[in-house]
Amino acid sequence: MDIIFGRNAVKSALKSLRPVDKLLAAKDISDPSVREILALAAEKGVPVVRVDRRKLDNLTLPFGYAGRPANHQGVAAMAAAKEYGTLEDIFDLAASKNEPPFIVILDGITDEGNLGSIIRSAEVLGAHGVIIAKRRSASLSSAAYKASSGAAEFIPIVKVTNLNAAVNELKEKGVWIVAAETSGQSAETLDLKGPVAFVIGSEGAGISRLVLENCDFRACIPMKGKTGSLNAAVAAAVLMYEKTRQQRC
Repeated sequence: MDIIFGRNAVKSALKSLRPVDKLLAAKDISDPSVREILALAAEKGVPVVRVDRRKLDNLTLPFGYAGRPANHQGVAAMAAAKEYGTLEDIFDLAASKNEPPFIVILDGITDEGNLGSIIRSAEVLGAHGVIIAKRRSASLSSAAYKASSGAAEFIPIVKVTNLNAAVNELKEKGVWIVAAETSGQSAETLDLKGPVAFVIGSEGAGISRLVLENCDFRACIPMKGKTGSLNAAVAAAVLMYEKTRQQRC
């Protein structure tokens, strides 16, 4: 279960080693016990969102009784369905398979279904890890975990505070950073062998400016139809397949 509610339960989760993605607190409460929880969240670097109490009522309704929400006491935490990994976990997995690091970086993918689908494609197509940002990103919730069809168990999912800093760290380790961009070079003509990380942006805003400027190459998928675009998860899968195809040749 990835929803924790009630002041004592939320406080315990924040004090434990369990990864907590987000804290929701009702706008209309500010007593000492809640202030303590907010301070603990800030200390742990957990984003805090002040919400209307009805949001918490709806969130905890499945855990209540007789059509009433559970007693959330004005706070709830969203915890990951699986513990997040580290960048070193990604490199360790690649080394254990004697393969060049193959990574997928998600910038602004906020839909949990898309996140789960990308994780599934990444695992199937041989990637060694998926990197997401702490903010402006879907988290590894039970919905995302379910959409991955269990693939999240087999590759590290890494959550970072600063996506650009993570890109720089990968570059220092010899990984080429390839942005998925419609204005880029056809992926078929790019050399995608060796250590590569694809950056996939949101369908609306795309890749953030700083991250895009920090990429080594830009790759696109040639389009023939009139729609002119692909869902982010589908585009990610196509690029990953092209990388896998070239690696086999």
